[in-house]
Amino acid sequence: MVTKVATAPSSWKSYLELCKPNVVAEMLFTALVGMLLAVPGIPPLQNVAYGLVGIAFAAASAAAINHLIDQKIDGILNPHRPLPQHYLKSSEVIAFALVLGVVSMLVLVLKVNILTAILTFVSLFGYAIIYTLWLKRATPQNIVIGGAFGAMPPLLGWCAITGTVHPHALLLVAIIFIWTPPHFWPLAIAKQEKYALVNIPMLPVTHGVEFTRVQILLYAVLLLFVTLLPHATGMTGLIYLVFAALLGAGFIYFALLMMRNKDVKTAMLTFWFSIIYITLLFAALLIDHYVRINL
Repeated sequence: MVTKVATAPSSWKSYLELCKPNVVAEMLFTALVGMLLAVPGIPPLQNVAYGLVGIAFAAASAAAINHLIDQKIDGILNPHRPLPQHYLKSSEVIAFALVLGVVSMLVLVLKVNILTAILTFVSLFGYAIIYTLWLKRATPQNIVIGGAFGAMPPLLGWCAITGTVHPHALLLVAIIFIWTPPHFWPLAIAKQEKYALVNIPMLPVTHGVEFTRVQILLYAVLLLFVTLLPHATGMTGLIYLVFAALLGAGFIYFALLMMRNKDVKTAMLTFWFSIIYITLLFAALLIDHYVRINL
């Protein structure tokens, strides 16, 4: 009988995992929506292409720094990652993140505009350093405060096309900012024991699961009202309004379900619904922009 020996994945797969491609893809989608909403028709394709490349490289750089800083706690929380598995060295991750960050800034400064580069750097630094290195370990409100940095992609996309910070773009930021806590806290509930082991003060660890479930419900209700603001301000039409109302009701339903079914399965269902929620909501913004139906 021949015993199979597990081998390390090829290096490019390890570097790809450092980039958190699923997270970056969702960020790029919201950035693209911001780009398309910024103008009545189709934005300049050059700005779209270079803007997405610059934002993607910055997000990937921040993700790699996150892997580097969290490598010790990932031994418990995410032991499959490249650094806990020793597939990559810390020096390799630092070099990779630095190259991505520098290329990102060069692309945005030279091919897009300086304001987008500045805002992108603020987002990169905020997530990689302020959130990962400090907030994550300092306060149970880490994901609330740090969510501001992860909420910026629609603004970055809008700015890449217009070179300005528009109130409508800030509304998109507000939606993702309010969505982030009820999106993440169900996962934190599912992993609360692991977070406790590594002394990360996530809300379920510091205030208990019941309190966290109530906060998820309150944020889901708040999110419904915030997502109605684009319609109330004349930014969107009927299509978006219907999607926002239905999706918001769905989020509240899952939050109530978590109050009744106090198990990990329901928490994870809520977490996965939240990802579907934000994707469909931004898709509705896009559809509404090009197929406008007013009341």
